[in-house]
Amino acid sequence: MDGTRSDLGDIGFGYRPRAPYASDPAKSRGRFYPEPESPTRTPFQRDRDRIIHSTAFRRLKHKTQVFVAHEGDHYRTRLTHTIEVAQIARALARALRGDEDLAEAVALVHDFGHPPFGHTGEDALNAKLAPWGGFDHNAQSLKIVTKLERRYADFDGLNLSWETLEGLVKHNGPLQDASAEGISGPVPQPIRDFSALFDLELDRYASLEAQCAAIADDIAYDTHDIDDGLRSGLLTLDMLDGCALPGGILGEVRAKYPDLDPVRTGHELMRRQITRMVEDVIATAGAALHRLQPQSADDIHRAGRPVVTFSPRMAEDEKALKAFLYGHVYRHPSVMRVREGADRIVRDLFDAYFADPAAMPEGWREVLVRAEDRVKARHVGDFLAGMTDTYAIREHRRLFDHTPDLV
Repeated sequence: MDGTRSDLGDIGFGYRPRAPYASDPAKSRGRFYPEPESPTRTPFQRDRDRIIHSTAFRRLKHKTQVFVAHEGDHYRTRLTHTIEVAQIARALARALRGDEDLAEAVALVHDFGHPPFGHTGEDALNAKLAPWGGFDHNAQSLKIVTKLERRYADFDGLNLSWETLEGLVKHNGPLQDASAEGISGPVPQPIRDFSALFDLELDRYASLEAQCAAIADDIAYDTHDIDDGLRSGLLTLDMLDGCALPGGILGEVRAKYPDLDPVRTGHELMRRQITRMVEDVIATAGAALHRLQPQSADDIHRAGRPVVTFSPRMAEDEKALKAFLYGHVYRHPSVMRVREGADRIVRDLFDAYFADPAAMPEGWREVLVRAEDRVKARHVGDFLAGMTDTYAIREHRRLFDHTPDLV
């Protein structure tokens, strides 16, 4: 298949001019299970569509970002966060002349592996699975799209392209150095196992598009966690004055709109902060690309450092903002109280299913008859990781006399 798609005339299916360093869908490394190409969609568009139509994607609407769903209808969930990340990732890829569809696909799939109740659920599952290698949401995302989703007649998983899988696994950077040792700890076994079959080049940087998705994730939650913090009352506009990034922008908004009500002031702050961070990334990445002069997507992989980054000043301000949010939102006593209850729910469910697999629903319990502990623990972990918040609470109420109140 050539890159011009001349057989389809001038109809635009995504094979448009892009930078030489962009991931070219016409040169995709293919899928684990070979499939005929689509005559109307690029491989990356097809990946994006498969991700959106998956069960794991729909479950994101009832999974916690920071605040559990029944604390309020307007707080972000994993799904709304994911959509915001995808929008920013596309904007960055477009500006940098990358492939927008690949950036979007990586953004849409990046949180598939998160269990219920956000990072609380991940910490609880990691503790319970510690004797068998622990739990990593990135590895779980890969497992979902290569094995656990069962929609297609010819294969398990979604059979995504190499580029989307590589971006999913490495969007935050390489996982191994040249000696095959983990850069930030042991490489999770599911990632090692799959890469042994379909080499994801764990020692190299991911594509420009995956890097766009990764930094879009930071921009999205840095901003919307302020918005949700203001909505919850854990933050006030005056509290933001002491934090350089939002504080500086807030001063601009107040100077221009001195009589604006607090709610609209907060929205104007969020809008401007996203713009400020996105424009910083575009300028910084543009300068990096000019210095590097990459002539292929492989040059991005081999660059030895990320290309899509914040400027040093913005990186410093963004790090300070994360610390601010950690202290005032993520570790606020009211949030911690909910986290304690959520932690108990996940741990109780793991113990119940591990002790009695018959407590699991049909389709999950049958394979655990006489299974060894390692297999049983992983299977229970897969089941729990796929749960939404609401389903986990319902299951706990079914199995236990008292369920923590998460409001």
